[in-house]
Amino acid sequence: MILPKTASVVIVGGGVSGCSIAWNLAHRGVKDIVLLEKETLANGSTGRCGAGIRMQWGAEMNSHLAQYSVRFFEKANETLEYERDIEFDQSGYLIVAANEKEAVQFKKNVALQNRLGIPTVYLTPKEAQEIVPIIDTSQFVAATFCPEDGHLNPFHTTEAFAKSAERLGVKIFKHTEVTGIDVNQGRIEAVETSRGRISTDTVVVAAGGWSKEIGAMAGVDIPIYAQRHQILVTEPLEPVLGPMVMGFDYNIYIQQVPHGSIIMGRSDNTEPRDFRVTSGWRFTEEMTETCSKLLPPLSQVNIIRQWSGHYCMTEDAQPIYGPVPEVNGMYLACGFSGHGFMLAPATGQLITDMILGEPLTIDVSNLDVGRFQRGELVFESSVV
Repeated sequence: MILPKTASVVIVGGGVSGCSIAWNLAHRGVKDIVLLEKETLANGSTGRCGAGIRMQWGAEMNSHLAQYSVRFFEKANETLEYERDIEFDQSGYLIVAANEKEAVQFKKNVALQNRLGIPTVYLTPKEAQEIVPIIDTSQFVAATFCPEDGHLNPFHTTEAFAKSAERLGVKIFKHTEVTGIDVNQGRIEAVETSRGRISTDTVVVAAGGWSKEIGAMAGVDIPIYAQRHQILVTEPLEPVLGPMVMGFDYNIYIQQVPHGSIIMGRSDNTEPRDFRVTSGWRFTEEMTETCSKLLPPLSQVNIIRQWSGHYCMTEDAQPIYGPVPEVNGMYLACGFSGHGFMLAPATGQLITDMILGEPLTIDVSNLDVGRFQRGELVFESSVV
């Protein structure tokens, strides 16, 4: 396929966010869309993520974003006419409160979520054990459970968006690196690539941790950084976990995937802020120690591999959505801080709203890039 000389919109980044944006734009009638990916689709953070999907948040806006996305995922095979299966398994999230302070916040979270129609319930440790029998009830004081949370396959999900977008006319170019962005008098004029130049007046930056480099090509300093995050996976087991088990104070998430392996991850603010995807022993030791306390039977399970990927972080661990004031025609969809995969359907809808100049489906106006200069950060406590 020959790189076109012109495009109405150029999307930079072939992860799930970029592919969702491409599909949403095409689905709503935009023509001549080009998506550029320097490697293969889902090669970056998307393909390395834990792939959990939850509506259990502490902030109303995040609950709305996740709720929109869950409803989309529930019908995605049909909506995107995907001939395979994105494997959305709604077996729930069980989130444990390690102390009374967390328990108090969890009650507030449940009240908020219930008001929005999210069927979360507040549980005692014994009630939680009825859902996850191998959990140690002495390790937490309360829990919440939402049966409509779950996990899905990041590769199939990205492919589903991409193939549907292509059927609607989107041109996707893999192994095509963006090398420059031409700006003339404060307006986007063209995108330079390893395969040629594309004239356009609209660019969407959805390149994960690499978004900062893309922004710099247009003279824009996007306030994000890439940080390594690690995951390990065990040998396959007979079913022992139904829902994802998560703890914010415990700094842990643990789930059993369809083929039986257990995957688990955690955050660490001392992790390198660069693009390395190596693995470390300290993560393994801390991860296994915490997991063994909370789910003791897993202490006897063999680890078979470990990998890492990137969180594209912002100062408040919330995404950046929307236009760049100093460069007309540039839009940002980055800085998801580990939550980009689960919010991808909402991301595609909202960026399309903005480009078309239509009312926002969900009000994310306070997640603009200018909030950092204004000192109006938007914090969310319910994160790992």
